[in-house]
Amino acid sequence: MIQSLKRIRDIYLVYFKFRRYTIGKRFHSGIRVRMWSKNSITIGDDFYIGRDSQIECDAKIGDSVIFGNKVALVGKYDHHYQTVGSAIRQGSEIRNKDYDWKGKNLVTTIEDDVWVGYGSIIIQGVHIGTGSIIAAGSVVVKDVEPYSIYGGNPARKIADRFETIEDLSRHIEMRKMVSA
Repeated sequence: MIQSLKRIRDIYLVYFKFRRYTIGKRFHSGIRVRMWSKNSITIGDDFYIGRDSQIECDAKIGDSVIFGNKVALVGKYDHHYQTVGSAIRQGSEIRNKDYDWKGKNLVTTIEDDVWVGYGSIIIQGVHIGTGSIIAAGSVVVKDVEPYSIYGGNPARKIADRFETIEDLSRHIEMRKMVSA
């Protein structure tokens, strides 16, 4: 019964609440998730977004991606903070139709098979490579290499995801067979 209610809720989110975005099959969302973008959010198949998470920038998310709880994709230039003579709060912001400053064309890209840990923040325009892991509580301000583990504030490479090249190669081959 609970699984059926969750599925109904996910259908409501995909086809009604988040209908302006492109969302693939097997989408599941925890409670209190928010999404907003200036232009678009595209999400692949088999995506899970944990409770209290938010996507508040243009984003392209691949297949088989998981966001832990309280993950945030946030804008880098949401407010025109260099408007002379105007407080930041009164300046132009990215939600305005006439916003014409930095960041309006930045897209956050998260490739396939990525896990973003609890409470992580990813800044607009970052590219996260296939198969990567973002450790809980990280702040990602620069691109992330494929099949690597990043953590910290600012996030830095901690390790490779797989201990050996052979394991990485086997993983890639097995993923190809699953997606074929």
